Amino acid sequence: MSSREQIRSPRRALPFWLSLGMVPLAVLGATVGGWTVVLMPIYGWTMVTILDAFLGLNEDQPDPTTPEADLFWYRLITLIWFPVQFVTIYGMIWWVTHTDHLGALETIVLFFGVGVISGTVGIVYSHELLHQKNRLERWLGDLLLASVLYSHFRTEHLLVHHLWVGTPRDAVTARYNEGFHRFFLRVLLDCPRSAWQAEKLKLARAGRPVWHRSNPFWRYGALQLAALALAAALGGWVGLGLFVFQAFVAIWQLELTNYVEHYGLTREYKGEGRYEHVLPRHSWNASHTASNWLLINLQRHSDHHYKPERRFPLLQTYTADEAPQLPLGYPAMTALAMIPPLWRRRMNPRVRAWRKTYYPQIEDWAPYRDGTTPMPRGSV
Repeated sequence: MSSREQIRSPRRALPFWLSLGMVPLAVLGATVGGWTVVLMPIYGWTMVTILDAFLGLNEDQPDPTTPEADLFWYRLITLIWFPVQFVTIYGMIWWVTHTDHLGALETIVLFFGVGVISGTVGIVYSHELLHQKNRLERWLGDLLLASVLYSHFRTEHLLVHHLWVGTPRDAVTARYNEGFHRFFLRVLLDCPRSAWQAEKLKLARAGRPVWHRSNPFWRYGALQLAALALAAALGGWVGLGLFVFQAFVAIWQLELTNYVEHYGLTREYKGEGRYEHVLPRHSWNASHTASNWLLINLQRHSDHHYKPERRFPLLQTYTADEAPQLPLGYPAMTALAMIPPLWRRRMNPRVRAWRKTYYPQIEDWAPYRDGTTPMPRGSV
């Protein structure tokens, strides 16, 4: 059987549906309570990491010319995920505010798990959808982001991150020796601002004012207000608070992943406001099998930056000679990132080795570390 015939098989796509396993765990936690409320994060982090250890690496290279029609079973999980997540979030809000068998701590832990679903899965799927040209998929991506109150991510990711990754202009490129907690606060402050400036500049180039109806921030705001209003209608102030809490957990999950993806990796400054082109070396990759199933190949991150519109089943992997590799999958590495001393001990030597390998001519890395390399005029 050829590689193209293999990828067309529903059986080959089935492991990427691993995310659906979290939904019955959410129902179990909501109805039974007790220790079962912790099963969602255990499933998303611990179980996947254990599976990575047993299954090892997957370095298969799918045929990138595979027609889109052959990817139906892969695309379907991303297409159905918004209604699945919608029912899960709002069903949980209605349930816990109309029953009384869960204590306050159980409810908080349950919605922490809901945030793990909407962050680990929902935002990753929205990322895939927003990179496509299909209008339905882009709308589904917007709806997923609205459900975690992070709609500006669409603009920031498409118009800022992909242009400026590996430079001081990109807030979500974590700097060398920067701990996650400092990074997280910086991103929360900088990214909405940079996304707004990117849309403002885009509108100005088209001769339109920033308040023009084509500014997507109007849509972002309307969708987020609708999401908040529905939570309040279903669960009152408690429901609203739980919705905001799961959204915060989801954002925290996203930014942990962003932190890991490019930590300490910077593009060489060429002078006169120019940086080298983005290369495979500018993203941390992981070929671990189970975590790539859960994250729909997000860990093949170098190829995503090379071909942003390439659908996840066709993303290529790179060898250690071509792109830096992580010792563990993203779920384990994001857990490590929560403890900055342990993270630095594991990752800083890798960054220093990366610098010696690819940029032996650069002696002073302070401008890259401190974010003081010059910026082109009129950049966003």
